Amino acid sequence: MTDRGKAMTLRVLVAVDGSLPSGRALGHVIDLVRAGAGLEIHILNVQIPVESGHVRMFVTPEEIDGWYRDEGIAELEPSRIALDAAGIGYTQHIAVGHLVETICRYAAEQAFDILVMGTRGRRGLGGALMGSVARGVLAATTIPLTLVK
Repeated sequence: MTDRGKAMTLRVLVAVDGSLPSGRALGHVIDLVRAGAGLEIHILNVQIPVESGHVRMFVTPEEIDGWYRDEGIAELEPSRIALDAAGIGYTQHIAVGHLVETICRYAAEQAFDILVMGTRGRRGLGGALMGSVARGVLAATTIPLTLVK
């Protein structure tokens, strides 16, 4: 509660990739809202950039942008379904960039109060223990971070 007796609303960014661990992170946020926490929820999916010059020789920038959008929407779908089923409002975002840097930059630029993410995701063998992306965000972010196992 604030000095004036009004509940404070925290802006929360949940980084999701459609995986079970990111679903558990979102589930944690949903549980907080159900328990009465005042949260403004934003979900973010980051698409890894296509950097191959060979691909860009055969595919237009518009087609690449459409691919990013389609993949991002697909990876956000489980989160949208869960939030809609819980009757909780949210804003969705899709960004393109290297995962750790993009998540940290986006969270800072948009002045989120809390960043929430799962400890493992879909990104390869490097995430076998804590998750290379989660570990990288933990090391790089200046925003309070909740990791959900």
